[in-house]
Amino acid sequence: MSRTLLSLIKPRHNPKPISPIKPHLRRFINKIIEILRTQDTQWEESLEAGFSEAEIIASDIAHHVFDRMSHPELGLKFYHWVSDHRPYHGSLNEHAYSSLLKLLAKSREFLAIESVLDTMRKEQILPSRDSLSFVICSYADSGSTSEAVELYYFVQKVHCCLPDVRACNSLLNALVNNGKLDLALKVFEEMLKRDGEENSECCVDNYSVSIVVRGLCKEGKVEEGRKMIEDRWGKGCIPNIVFYNTLIDGYVKRDNLKKANELSKELKLKGFLPTIETYGSVISGFCKAGKFDMVDRLIAEMSSRGFHINVNIHNNLIDARLKHGFEVKPAETIERMVERGCEPDIVTYNTLIAASCRNGKIEEAEGLLEEAVDRGLVPNKLTYTPIIHALCRKGQYDRVQDLLVEMVDRGQSPDLVSYGALIHGLVASGEVDGALKVKSKMIERGLFPDAQVYNALMSGLCKKMSFSSAMDLLAEMLSHNIAPDQYIYASLIDGSIRNGKFDEAKDLFESLIIKSEGPGVVGYNAMIKGYCKFGMMKDAISCFDQMVKENLAPDKFTYSTIIDGFGKQNDGNNALRMFQEMVKQNLKPNVVVFTSLIDSLCRAGNSDRAESLFREMESFGAEPNVVTYSVLIRGFCKEGKLAKSAVIFEEMLRKKCSPNDVTYNYLINGFSNCELSNESQKEKSLFLKLFREMVRDGWARTSAAYNSILACLGRHRMVRDALQLQDKMSKKGYNPDPVTFTALLNGICLDQRGKDWKSILPCNLNQGKLQIALKYSLILDGLLHQGQTSEATLVLQNLVENYELPNQKIVGMR
Repeated sequence: MSRTLLSLIKPRHNPKPISPIKPHLRRFINKIIEILRTQDTQWEESLEAGFSEAEIIASDIAHHVFDRMSHPELGLKFYHWVSDHRPYHGSLNEHAYSSLLKLLAKSREFLAIESVLDTMRKEQILPSRDSLSFVICSYADSGSTSEAVELYYFVQKVHCCLPDVRACNSLLNALVNNGKLDLALKVFEEMLKRDGEENSECCVDNYSVSIVVRGLCKEGKVEEGRKMIEDRWGKGCIPNIVFYNTLIDGYVKRDNLKKANELSKELKLKGFLPTIETYGSVISGFCKAGKFDMVDRLIAEMSSRGFHINVNIHNNLIDARLKHGFEVKPAETIERMVERGCEPDIVTYNTLIAASCRNGKIEEAEGLLEEAVDRGLVPNKLTYTPIIHALCRKGQYDRVQDLLVEMVDRGQSPDLVSYGALIHGLVASGEVDGALKVKSKMIERGLFPDAQVYNALMSGLCKKMSFSSAMDLLAEMLSHNIAPDQYIYASLIDGSIRNGKFDEAKDLFESLIIKSEGPGVVGYNAMIKGYCKFGMMKDAISCFDQMVKENLAPDKFTYSTIIDGFGKQNDGNNALRMFQEMVKQNLKPNVVVFTSLIDSLCRAGNSDRAESLFREMESFGAEPNVVTYSVLIRGFCKEGKLAKSAVIFEEMLRKKCSPNDVTYNYLINGFSNCELSNESQKEKSLFLKLFREMVRDGWARTSAAYNSILACLGRHRMVRDALQLQDKMSKKGYNPDPVTFTALLNGICLDQRGKDWKSILPCNLNQGKLQIALKYSLILDGLLHQGQTSEATLVLQNLVENYELPNQKIVGMR
């Protein structure tokens, strides 16, 4: 709406009043409308003949014609005909134009409204307040808020009053919906002012107050909304259930559940009956707070009042239970909904599908998808996307592509998120060629990749040593006017380094700084990683200092990279200095940082400081992983501190962290090549005591270490790990011996599978070796069972007493 256009419309003085319509004239108007409705090419002649025969001038009754029409195209048809026949039928007056504007406003014919207002401006005819109110409603309800505001002030200027209350309310509603609360409050204040003037018609009603209260609640100003209702009480405003629902919803969204609940009780005391919206808001609050006992109580109250528990309440409850960590069984949940007379909708299924995917239950998620389709629901992107992501994590990319085809067949075009998930997944699994094909299909369907997709592809190509192909992708990206971000620059810098083009990486990095585009934190991290990779620690620190100078805050990756770089150079002191600087910057070190620092200290021969740092991990919320334990075990073994390595190994098992081949190798090599110190006798360690016992009995140190590991694994019921280790050792030529059998049998019995030991651990020991096995089982009883006879010992005693070898045999057991 042009301000210039409105400013040029001038009022006409003393407009003629509209005379009531007579019956014969009503019949004539109906005849005219019927002529306009026909598709007869001679309609203009028919209109002319009709007016001539009735001796009526069209402009005199035009307002009646427009008022009785329901289709704007007929109104415009008649309007243009009258305008083209002005010499015979006169000019339209303000009443006719106003009626036409109302007709056009009802159908939101905004271009036609602009044209009519332009004509009125030229003819200096003022639209009526009533017609402009209709137009304001139309603009406001269609979301054209600025045009509605412009017309609102125009009405005040030319009519010296406000638009009618319906138009004002529409404007208020549009302003609140568009987040323009300040302007809404200003309009409301003007409405209140006019409402208080003498001889002024009502400008404010319940709905006006309700809209503004909703706006205040939306902005979190619930108390202001409540005060407004109290201030307006009795002044043409009678609070009703809508007000209460608005305030309750406002309190719930501000997490003030106490006041929301108090207000829901207050409305009942004042004689108001709660509605489904009342219950829905309060239930939403209790769901958010995880107070499901209150939710159940409210649902029971709703049922007793005859309310139908709608699908929105059910969906809210399902989502809340999932967010609070409760198990939600899809089949039972849907069955319960149906029993309550509520059919699940696609939102219900989307929520359940997303939960199943998060829990790795992809088959369950796909079953829910099919069930939703069987119910006649239409899956959308929110239905498919979690399944696509879950399948990508499982590496089932063929199934993902089938799902994308299925989406298209069901009318759902896969979006950038869906394709992006597949591309990222393919790249992560090393299938870069497949990812490039998916990218091509995207473009064929008119969906262009964004910077993130290109970054994933370039990163994948660089890791595959296809740096030239990555640069080709950069050129393609630029041709589509997609600006590279810092992550893409980082990938290219990293790719150059990976491909041995260190000088090119430096040139790219420095050119970004010169161009003022800035490589960003990730770009600096990529360059620092390159320097560290080649042992250029002075350059890495120089790059770090430059980064700080550019007001870019180093992150965890920056520090962990430098700490790891110093570690690989056996520079534990500088690694520790960077760690302390990291903590000083309030960056919480993660397990990678701790592991890198522990590794660097161990490499520098400072295992005691490494152990001290290891003990600090818990205070930072970092949980050691298999790499952390392994590097610390290696450090102790390297310095001959075998007792400490054994203690750390057993601590590892207590924390249910499964060792790997590296862990086993460090222990076996350490105990095979170093002597135990006397200090080890003070340690309450199963590993150490069994190892000492075996060495004292003449067993080889390697066998003693290996069997000690098996006994520790068995003690912590890690039978699967123990059996896998035994199999690997057999393949390396270390044949199982009687102690091996005892250690494994003890673990199986501790895991409460003693009855099935024969199917898990076949035995072909002769009587002598059974006696040895029994001896060590008794030793383990003393170490593990306070000297009480274990199930494993009973099994061995039975085998010795009834010496009959089972038919099963274990290869190499002799």
